Amino acid sequence: MLVRLLYASRAVDASAEAIEDIVTKSRHYNPTLGITGILCHGGGIFLQAIEGGRMQVSDLYGHIQRDVRHKDVVLLHYEEITERRFGGWTMGKVNLSKINHSIILKYSETPELDPYAVSGKVSLALLEELMATASIIGRI
Repeated sequence: MLVRLLYASRAVDASAEAIEDIVTKSRHYNPTLGITGILCHGGGIFLQAIEGGRMQVSDLYGHIQRDVRHKDVVLLHYEEITERRFGGWTMGKVNLSKINHSIILKYSETPELDPYAVSGKVSLALLEELMATASIIGRI
């Protein structure tokens, strides 16, 4: 059974090195677990969608909740799915500070990422638009 989970968290360390470490480790471990997804970051906030088997996604989300690199971890959306939307990425990455802010503004009151202030469906729609506009890097 495939599922998709969307969560937000605040970065304890939002440096480029810390974010690259998260992405590198994800790209290494996720293929062995059958996990795919996308990580958006900007303004010290992470927005991440992960897809895969129910147990694998649940275990990974539990690990993220305990990860000292994240705080204020909040589940935004969870659903059973028939197919992956982010299947081409072991972990795609979007630095929201480098994209056109009008994309974020389309889904938010302000041009800054704040998944805590919008619904999970809105956050998922933003991720889908980022994918459609080729804003995601790191297709592996």
